[in-house]
Amino acid sequence: MKSRHKRFAMIAAGVAALGIAVALVLNAFQSNLVFFFTPSQIVANEAPVGQNFRVGGMVLTDSVQRGPDGVTVKFVVTDTAQSIPVAYRGILPDLFREGKGVVAQGKLGTDGVFHADQVLAKHDENYMPPEAADAVERATREMRKSYDASATNQ
Repeated sequence: MKSRHKRFAMIAAGVAALGIAVALVLNAFQSNLVFFFTPSQIVANEAPVGQNFRVGGMVLTDSVQRGPDGVTVKFVVTDTAQSIPVAYRGILPDLFREGKGVVAQGKLGTDGVFHADQVLAKHDENYMPPEAADAVERATREMRKSYDASATNQ
Protein backbone atom coordinates (compact mmCIF):
# COMPACT_ATOMS: atom_id res chain seq x y z
CA MET A 1 0.00 0.00 0.00
CA LYS A 2 1.28 3.43 -0.90
CA SER A 3 1.83 6.04 1.78
CA ARG A 4 -0.89 8.19 0.21
CA HIS A 5 -3.41 5.34 0.64
CA LYS A 6 -2.26 4.76 4.22
CA ARG A 7 -2.72 8.45 5.00
CA PHE A 8 -6.18 8.44 3.42
CA ALA A 9 -7.14 5.33 5.43
CA MET A 10 -5.95 6.97 8.67
CA ILE A 11 -7.89 10.16 7.92
CA ALA A 12 -11.03 8.15 7.05
CA ALA A 13 -10.70 6.13 10.27
CA GLY A 14 -10.28 9.34 12.28
CA VAL A 15 -13.32 10.97 10.67
CA ALA A 16 -15.38 7.80 11.27
CA ALA A 17 -14.31 7.67 14.95
CA LEU A 18 -15.14 11.36 15.37
CA GLY A 19 -18.54 10.83 13.74
CA ILE A 20 -19.32 7.92 16.07
CA ALA A 21 -18.26 9.96 19.11
CA VAL A 22 -20.45 12.90 18.06
CA ALA A 23 -23.43 10.57 17.46
CA LEU A 24 -23.02 9.01 20.92
CA VAL A 25 -22.80 12.43 22.62
CA LEU A 26 -25.87 13.73 20.76
CA ASN A 27 -27.82 10.57 21.61
CA ALA A 28 -26.96 10.92 25.32
CA PHE A 29 -27.90 14.60 25.23
CA GLN A 30 -31.23 13.87 23.53
CA SER A 31 -32.18 11.18 26.06
CA ASN A 32 -31.42 13.52 29.01
CA LEU A 33 -33.17 16.57 27.56
CA VAL A 34 -36.22 17.53 29.63
CA PHE A 35 -38.53 20.33 28.48
CA PHE A 36 -40.55 22.66 30.72
CA PHE A 37 -44.26 23.33 30.18
CA THR A 38 -46.77 25.44 32.05
CA PRO A 39 -50.26 24.20 32.95
CA SER A 40 -51.68 26.49 30.23
CA GLN A 41 -49.46 24.85 27.62
CA ILE A 42 -50.47 21.39 28.83
CA VAL A 43 -54.18 22.26 28.64
CA ALA A 44 -53.55 23.62 25.12
CA ASN A 45 -52.11 20.17 24.17
CA GLU A 46 -48.62 21.57 23.54
CA ALA A 47 -46.99 19.04 25.90
CA PRO A 48 -46.05 15.54 24.73
CA VAL A 49 -48.16 12.69 26.13
CA GLY A 50 -46.07 9.79 27.42
CA GLN A 51 -42.72 11.62 27.35
CA ASN A 52 -40.77 13.08 30.28
CA PHE A 53 -41.04 16.82 30.83
CA ARG A 54 -41.38 19.30 33.68
CA VAL A 55 -44.41 21.26 34.76
CA GLY A 56 -44.12 24.24 37.06
CA GLY A 57 -46.28 26.73 38.85
CA MET A 58 -47.94 27.19 42.21
CA VAL A 59 -49.50 24.43 44.30
CA LEU A 60 -53.19 25.31 44.45
CA THR A 61 -54.40 25.98 48.00
CA ASP A 62 -56.50 23.16 49.50
CA SER A 63 -55.60 20.79 46.65
CA VAL A 64 -53.13 18.47 48.40
CA GLN A 65 -54.61 15.03 49.09
CA ARG A 66 -52.45 12.44 50.82
CA GLY A 67 -53.10 8.75 50.29
CA PRO A 68 -53.66 6.32 53.17
CA ASP A 69 -50.22 4.77 52.56
CA GLY A 70 -48.54 8.08 53.48
CA VAL A 71 -46.48 8.10 50.31
CA THR A 72 -49.03 8.81 47.56
CA VAL A 73 -49.89 12.49 47.10
CA LYS A 74 -52.19 14.24 44.66
CA PHE A 75 -52.18 18.01 44.20
CA VAL A 76 -52.95 20.65 41.57
CA VAL A 77 -50.36 22.91 39.94
CA THR A 78 -51.59 26.21 38.52
CA ASP A 79 -50.15 29.16 36.63
CA THR A 80 -53.22 31.21 37.67
CA ALA A 81 -54.79 30.75 34.24
CA GLN A 82 -55.00 26.94 34.02
CA SER A 83 -54.47 24.04 36.40
CA ILE A 84 -53.20 20.49 36.01
CA PRO A 85 -53.63 17.62 38.49
CA VAL A 86 -50.42 15.92 39.61
CA ALA A 87 -50.01 12.47 41.15
CA TYR A 88 -46.78 11.65 42.97
CA ARG A 89 -45.62 8.62 44.89
CA GLY A 90 -42.70 9.39 47.15
CA ILE A 91 -41.52 11.68 49.89
CA LEU A 92 -42.15 15.35 49.18
CA PRO A 93 -39.43 17.94 49.84
CA ASP A 94 -39.60 19.64 53.24
CA LEU A 95 -40.28 22.99 51.57
CA PHE A 96 -43.33 21.71 49.65
CA ARG A 97 -46.36 23.84 50.65
CA GLU A 98 -49.71 24.86 49.24
CA GLY A 99 -49.57 28.26 47.57
CA LYS A 100 -45.82 27.96 46.92
CA GLY A 101 -43.79 27.36 43.77
CA VAL A 102 -43.10 23.82 42.62
CA VAL A 103 -41.62 22.00 39.63
CA ALA A 104 -42.61 18.39 38.98
CA GLN A 105 -40.89 16.09 36.50
CA GLY A 106 -42.67 13.11 34.97
CA LYS A 107 -45.12 12.15 32.25
CA LEU A 108 -48.59 13.27 31.27
CA GLY A 109 -50.97 10.36 31.25
CA THR A 110 -53.78 9.83 28.77
CA ASP A 111 -56.15 10.56 31.66
CA GLY A 112 -54.89 14.17 31.81
CA VAL A 113 -53.09 13.63 35.12
CA PHE A 114 -49.40 14.44 35.33
CA HIS A 115 -47.65 11.46 36.93
CA ALA A 116 -44.55 12.90 38.60
CA ASP A 117 -41.50 10.88 39.50
CA GLN A 118 -39.70 13.88 41.01
CA VAL A 119 -40.98 17.01 42.80
CA LEU A 120 -38.79 20.05 43.43
CA ALA A 121 -39.80 22.82 45.85
CA LYS A 122 -38.61 26.38 46.21
CA HIS A 123 -35.42 27.33 48.04
CA ASP A 124 -36.70 30.23 50.15
CA GLU A 125 -39.71 32.51 50.29
CA ASN A 126 -38.48 34.57 47.34
CA TYR A 127 -37.60 31.72 44.98
CA MET A 128 -39.66 30.46 42.08
CA PRO A 129 -38.21 28.73 39.02
CA PRO A 130 -37.67 31.37 36.31
CA GLU A 131 -39.87 29.52 33.82
CA ALA A 132 -42.68 29.23 36.37
CA ALA A 133 -42.35 32.90 37.37
CA ASP A 134 -42.56 33.93 33.69
CA ALA A 135 -45.59 31.69 33.15
CA VAL A 136 -47.41 33.09 36.17
CA GLU A 137 -46.59 36.64 35.08
CA ARG A 138 -47.82 36.01 31.50
CA ALA A 139 -51.01 34.35 32.73
CA THR A 140 -51.69 37.24 35.12
CA ARG A 141 -51.20 39.76 32.29
CA GLU A 142 -53.59 37.80 30.05
CA MET A 143 -56.20 37.65 32.81
CA ARG A 144 -55.90 41.41 33.37
CA LYS A 145 -56.24 42.07 29.64
CA SER A 146 -59.37 39.94 29.37
CA TYR A 147 -60.79 41.52 32.55
CA ASP A 148 -60.07 45.02 31.27
CA ALA A 149 -61.61 44.18 27.89
CA SER A 150 -64.78 42.77 29.50
CA ALA A 151 -65.05 45.77 31.85
CA THR A 152 -64.71 48.16 28.89
CA ASN A 153 -67.45 46.34 26.92
CA GLN A 154 -69.96 46.63 29.76
